[in-house]
Amino acid sequence: MTLIESLSYEPVELAFGTSGLRGLVTDMTDLECYINAAGFLRFLEQVDGVPKTTPIYLAGDLRDSTPRITQVMLQAIADAGYSAIYCGKIPTPAVALYALTNDAPCIMVTGSHIPADRNGIKFYKAAGEVLKADESAIQGFVAQVRAEVYNQTVEQANFSQNGQLKSLPETPIVDPGAEVTYKSRYTDIFSPDVLTGKEIVLYQHSAVGRDIIGQVLESLGATVIPVGRSDVFIPIDTENVREPEKQLFKQFVTDNPNAFAVVSTDGDSDRPFVIDETGEFHRGDVLGCVTTEFLGGKFAAVPISSNDAVDAFCEQKGIEIAHTKIGSPYVIVAMQQASVSPTVGWEVNGGFLTGGDITLEDKVLKALPTRDALLPILCALLSAVRDNKKVSEVFAALPARYTGGGLIDVSDEQIVHVRELGSDIAHAQQVADAAFAGSSFGNATLDTTDGLRMVFENGEVMHLRASGNAPQVRVYTNAATQERADTLADEALARDGYITKLMGILN
Repeated sequence: MTLIESLSYEPVELAFGTSGLRGLVTDMTDLECYINAAGFLRFLEQVDGVPKTTPIYLAGDLRDSTPRITQVMLQAIADAGYSAIYCGKIPTPAVALYALTNDAPCIMVTGSHIPADRNGIKFYKAAGEVLKADESAIQGFVAQVRAEVYNQTVEQANFSQNGQLKSLPETPIVDPGAEVTYKSRYTDIFSPDVLTGKEIVLYQHSAVGRDIIGQVLESLGATVIPVGRSDVFIPIDTENVREPEKQLFKQFVTDNPNAFAVVSTDGDSDRPFVIDETGEFHRGDVLGCVTTEFLGGKFAAVPISSNDAVDAFCEQKGIEIAHTKIGSPYVIVAMQQASVSPTVGWEVNGGFLTGGDITLEDKVLKALPTRDALLPILCALLSAVRDNKKVSEVFAALPARYTGGGLIDVSDEQIVHVRELGSDIAHAQQVADAAFAGSSFGNATLDTTDGLRMVFENGEVMHLRASGNAPQVRVYTNAATQERADTLADEALARDGYITKLMGILN
C-alpha cells in the first residue's frame, strides 16, 4: 500500500498567496509542510544553484503551531542534504537580513497577522524574497516531491496515516547572529542618545519582535514602557485596525500621558504600528511617506491600493513613483527596475523595503529588500526629534487624504467573479456603472492593476480586491476626511451595500 492510499484524511495542498504559503493549521500537516519545503529546497539546488555546503537559515514566530512546523522544516532540510542554522523566534526581516548578509537562503515559519488557527511558510533565496516569477518553478518541484512521497510504500514513508512525521528532529540551539545583526543595523547607524528623554509605549502582545524592538529603542536612549504582553497569540492587522484596537491605543496614551508615541508590530514584526501622542494610528502607506523623506528616497514603489496622498506627496517632493500589484514581490521587482536611487518601497501594511544601500550622516544603511517594521518606526520617531515636533505634527504635514477599509466574506464562486473584473476593464466599467448608477459619486475612472480601483469624479476612491488567501474581498477607500473615508467603506461593506450590488450584477 502506498502512503497516499493509507492516509486517513484528504490532503489540502498549500498554495502561494500574496507572499508565501498560508493555510489552516489543520491542513498544514507535517506531510504537506514537508512536501512544500522539500520542493523549495530542490528548486534552490537545481535552479538557483545553491551548493549543499550553504546552510539554510530558519526562524519562526510565536504561534503555538510554529515549533512543530519548524521541526518539519529541519527534517526537510536534512533530507535534502543541507544543514540548518536555527535563528530562533525572531522577526521575519531579522532572519532575512542575516541570510542575505551571508549569501544564503532562509525559511520563516509565520502566519504574519492572520488568526492563530492558521499559519504559513515564507521562502527566501540567497538573493532575497522568492518572487512571483519563481513560484511556477517551485510549484513544479513541489509536484515532483509530492508524487515521490505519496507513492512511497507505507513501510518506506516517514509519515503516519494522519500525515505526521513518525519521528521529529530535535530543534537546534539558537544561533544569536540574526538577532545581533538585526539590532546592529540600527544601533550602528543612529546615535545612542537620539531618543533620550522620550517615553515610548511598546505594545508587545504576541509580536515576535517585541523584545528586540524594545532593546533597540532603549539602545537609542528611549525610555520604553512595555504594555499588553500576551502568551496567547493575538492577530492584529495594520490594514484592518478595528474600533477595539483604536480604543486600546487611546487607552495607552491616557495611561501614559508623557508618551512620545506608541509603537507595535504584527505577529512576525514586518508590519509596523505607529500611534502618535494623541492615540491616533497612522496607516502604513502614509508612514511610508515619512520614512522615505527621512531616508532621502528618490524612487518609491508602492501598491496601487495606497492612499492617494502618497501620489501627492511624491509629486511635492520630486520623488519618482511606480504603482504595483499588491505584495512585496511586485514592489521588489519595481525597485529593481528603478533608474534612480536611493530606491525604496513600501506596502499599505507599512512594511518598508530598501532596494539599495542608503547613506545617513556618513554611515551606510545596508539594503534590505523585504518588509521591515522597525525601520519605519524609527524613522517616524526620529523625524519628530529632528524637526522638534510632536509625532502627530509630522503626519499632519502630509497631504490631507484619509483611508478607510475593511473585509467582507464572500463565496468561492463570487471571489472568482471579482478576480475576473481585473482582466476585462470594459466589463469592469459596465459593472461599476451599473452598481453606482444614481449615486452621488459621478462617473468612475477605473484601474485594474490589482483588483478594481474606482476614482470618482468627486475625487473619492473605492478599491475592491479579492483576497489571495481566503474567500474575502478587501475594501480600500480614500476621501478628504476620515469620517467620509470610513463612511465609504461602511457603504461598500453593508449587507445591501455596493459590494452586494456588484455581486448581484456579476451573478
